[in-house]
Amino acid sequence: MSGGTTATVAVARPVSATPSNESATPPIHSAAAKLQVPGGGVKMQRQSSAPRDPKLPNMPNLVEYKNMRFLIFDAPSDRNIDLYIKEMEKHGVTDVVRVCEPTYDKQILENKGIHVHDWPFTDGDPPPSNIVGEWLHLVESRFGSFSKDGKGAVKDAGNKAIGVHCVAGLGRAPILVAMALIEGGMQPLDSVIHVRNARRGAINAKQLKFVENYKRRAKDKACIIQ
Repeated sequence: MSGGTTATVAVARPVSATPSNESATPPIHSAAAKLQVPGGGVKMQRQSSAPRDPKLPNMPNLVEYKNMRFLIFDAPSDRNIDLYIKEMEKHGVTDVVRVCEPTYDKQILENKGIHVHDWPFTDGDPPPSNIVGEWLHLVESRFGSFSKDGKGAVKDAGNKAIGVHCVAGLGRAPILVAMALIEGGMQPLDSVIHVRNARRGAINAKQLKFVENYKRRAKDKACIIQ
């Protein structure tokens, strides 16, 4: 190589495979690069890399209807719970309903003033009647009592929201939100569409059948579970 040759940098680009159902993470670049210098010499040069803000692979999704606001997300862990807390605080989450087995210490949220309700039920199934009652009681306590005429809750909740999550945020959590929308006056199938518009892929076939047959508690004085 002659003395007037311009130095070029060759950087290794590692290839990593990510599951099709997960968001791709930023590629990891080698911290060192081979630098060719005039005269044919090669030396190692340390690359400078600015720290990147960590991001969640699956962002929480906000579902709004009338004065009700729900934040649906997948299960946090002790390692990334701080990222979820940022999203919760951004959306004014006051309560988190956890319908799966614990994957993080709930005291972390309690210390932030976010109350955690543990109401787990079987993955892929609709919720049992006792959890339906607990859930709707919480919704009414935060957003106001459901009216018989289907006009929904009347309490001014401001910019507050209820967070709800299962493992993937696609089954158990969305079905609870759909039920609250129905109690608020939305038609059953419309509630599923509304939730899916916010959370793509939510609610499986078995759960959809449950929603189709769900009767408003405010209308019939009781939740009819079929």
